[in-house]
Amino acid sequence: MEKIHNLVIIGAGPAGIATAVESYILGIRDIVVLEKDQNHNATIRKYYKDNKRVDKDWKGQKVELDGNIYFMDGTKESTLDFFDEIIAHHSVELRTHTEVQKIVRNGDHFDVMIPGGSIKARYVVVTIGRMGKPNKPDYKIPPAIKKRVNYTLDECGEGEKVLVVGGGDSAVEYAVDLAEKNDVTICYRRETFRRANPTNQTDIANAIAHGEVRPYLGVNIEGLEEADGKVRVLFAEREPEIFDRVIYAIGGTTPSAFLQGSGIRVEDGKPVHDENYMTDVPGLYVAGDITQESGGSIALGLNHGYAIAHHIMDKMKDCEGCGEPLAE
Repeated sequence: MEKIHNLVIIGAGPAGIATAVESYILGIRDIVVLEKDQNHNATIRKYYKDNKRVDKDWKGQKVELDGNIYFMDGTKESTLDFFDEIIAHHSVELRTHTEVQKIVRNGDHFDVMIPGGSIKARYVVVTIGRMGKPNKPDYKIPPAIKKRVNYTLDECGEGEKVLVVGGGDSAVEYAVDLAEKNDVTICYRRETFRRANPTNQTDIANAIAHGEVRPYLGVNIEGLEEADGKVRVLFAEREPEIFDRVIYAIGGTTPSAFLQGSGIRVEDGKPVHDENYMTDVPGLYVAGDITQESGGSIALGLNHGYAIAHHIMDKMKDCEGCGEPLAE
């Protein structure tokens, strides 16, 4: 029988690492942290310049730390070193390059769905970022068309010819939503939308089948040019084409469809949870930035991890004989 882990944590930022470390300190074992990027704290690695200051608190908030991880303000480098050290000292199993597609409750455990299979867990904590900065293309965007090149739906009107770039959940959701009142094409460098969750894969397949969205699959973009106030898109595998608007959805944001597809109720853009950060699904928790209206903080993430670890430990104690041994 396939092994059932005690705890699987999705996301290796401060909240995810804190959940793992605080759980380990309490005596919980068999903990796995899944991270889609190549290392922990990907947001700090990608968006903080060298030697940039990293604050414990968000925009002047003062949050007292509850747990065992004593983090102080520092630089990008000292912060990454700090988390390297606590991961190493607390036997945190970090699996990078692992993107979670969906979480499914299956009797007494969860199936955490990843490409090509699943990981089983008794408890799951989702600590993915709420709204990280959107990823931008490698080529430069000409200043004359910057207002017509977007990363969200905020600037979109009706009756526009729109190109959505990307193949994940956000790109698919944008294309399907915009297709109701616009002429929409979706461009993705791969041949299928395998990164999208099953609901979104079905939605985009239906939209394409009914002619509501035009697919340019296996197509790369080499650059953009200004064309009489519109955007000329230079494709590698096809002729250039002019669009009213181009929307990049190539990562960096957290789609609500992932949460809802995993059974997590979302209201006002936030996952619903109780005072212990547990969602409506018993044993499934949320932590960190994803729980906040706007940017969270490292301190809040650390405190969420501490609180969740204690709640899981209490539940394990109440369940005598359940699951794997807590301690080695």
